[in-house]
Amino acid sequence: MKRCPECGRDYNDDSMSFCLDDGSELLFGPASMDEPATAILHTTAAPGEAPTRAQIQITDQTAILPSGTGDVTPKPRGFDKRLLFAPLALAVIILGGFFGYRYVTPAKQIESIAVMPFVNESGNADVEYLSDGMTETLIKSLSELPNLNVKPRSSVFRYKGKDTDMKTIGKELNVEAILNGRVIQRGDQLTLSLELVDVKNDKVLWTESYQRKQSDIVSLQSEIAKDVSTKLKLKLSGADEAKVAKASTVNPEAYQAYLKGRYYWNRRTAENLKKAIEQFKIATDRDPNYALAYVGLADCYAILNNLTGTPLSEALPQAKAYAERAIAIDDQLGEPHASLGLIYQKLWKWAEAEQEYKRAIELNPNYATAYQWHSLLLRDLGRFDEVALMIKRAKELDPLSSPINSNLSTVYLIQKDYDASIENSLKLIELDPNFSYSYVILGLSYLKKGRTTEAITNLEKAVELSNRDVGLSELGYGYGVTGKRAEANAIAKELEEKYASKESNGFYVAGVYAGLADKDKAFEWLEKDIQTKSGNISNIRWAIPFESLRDDPRYKDLLKRMGLPE
Repeated sequence: MKRCPECGRDYNDDSMSFCLDDGSELLFGPASMDEPATAILHTTAAPGEAPTRAQIQITDQTAILPSGTGDVTPKPRGFDKRLLFAPLALAVIILGGFFGYRYVTPAKQIESIAVMPFVNESGNADVEYLSDGMTETLIKSLSELPNLNVKPRSSVFRYKGKDTDMKTIGKELNVEAILNGRVIQRGDQLTLSLELVDVKNDKVLWTESYQRKQSDIVSLQSEIAKDVSTKLKLKLSGADEAKVAKASTVNPEAYQAYLKGRYYWNRRTAENLKKAIEQFKIATDRDPNYALAYVGLADCYAILNNLTGTPLSEALPQAKAYAERAIAIDDQLGEPHASLGLIYQKLWKWAEAEQEYKRAIELNPNYATAYQWHSLLLRDLGRFDEVALMIKRAKELDPLSSPINSNLSTVYLIQKDYDASIENSLKLIELDPNFSYSYVILGLSYLKKGRTTEAITNLEKAVELSNRDVGLSELGYGYGVTGKRAEANAIAKELEEKYASKESNGFYVAGVYAGLADKDKAFEWLEKDIQTKSGNISNIRWAIPFESLRDDPRYKDLLKRMGLPE
């Protein structure tokens, strides 16, 4: 006899495979009550409910159909017809076990995941910040879990807008699972559809659709993070559960302003940086205890000099105050400690900077940016072996990050492994052809190999791509050392004009004069940065254009005045 697990209907025709009522797969049931059963089927259905296929669990041996699923009528003893169907019953049990494993639950805990950029299906580009921001918030929440490798924003957002096969993404990012999401906003209504895919075994683990009012977006993010961690079969302690469900603010207006701030921050232009500051300030006005919004302000002011020419003497005190405010609110966040490390580094407080980076990594071992910034500090301190280890760890966490990969190319360049630097730079350009700094490192590596034509071509490409914001000093240096003095002098003049309008630092002008072998002019411009504690002057320890200055007593004097070891 066969039984449908959905409707409970019995079929005496053992040749039938599917129910005539609802199409469910038929299962063998016990033929009598006075003999031991040959199979046991356990169900999670509620009392009085017929078990569904998804609710049936196969045991290691065989097992028992639960009571309440239908009457069982005893038959007279004699030849047991069930023996004829024993092989078929065994096959059904084996197949049921396979399909239960294959399509119902993952075999083990998922240990690595990529949360792909949620797709904005609202038909309104103005709410792009929402889909991007919800993605970033979920990445941050899941990154708090110690036993889960979560790929950071810079890796996953490289695939935004591209129709890339999930198998390819899984292989490139080296993850077991991928979470996809689609966001629709209609007025005050928000719909988020999620799909969790096991890319290793090519199966969907879970799908869900959430419909909420936009005012409920904060609680929605916490709910999603908790649901995803459950579906990954993560074994969470009470503290871990609290971390993943923790909301940084309960104010929906503050949260949306924060999302907009990060949206502008990630675009890294002077105009967008000012917009980011405006939004982060709105977030802190709406919620004065919003720690992450203060982190956003600290990050903006820490790099304000790089993009807008605002003097460090004006920007860094504000950056420091915002980072310290974030720590005062939540001293268990890793991000503000990393921000404070960068600020101390720009203030030439090397020991304090390293202490903050180490604290950031201790609090959040998955925060790739902390490793990246720490490696920059180690370069300035001349601890190049440690630099290599630090940046390689950053790359493990964020394998497709353009800044991290360009940093690795720089490390190879410093170590005089020019072939490795060239190879890594070419790989980066293939992945991200619009990242201008990769052409700078490639050009300098070619220059060290004596391949001057390729060097100048790539340095010019960097300047072109960045609209003359990146690589201008290195190009001037390249012109100088290859005998193109007129071109080098023209760039020196351009940078001097930028310096006068607070759009550049003396460090960049000095690099060009170093390429022209005019040491006096180079040190003259470096002295300007020493006096104002501005720019990247600490980079003279490792930057290629300043190699010719390192045997000059004035070079050692600069290091001493910055508090750097010789």
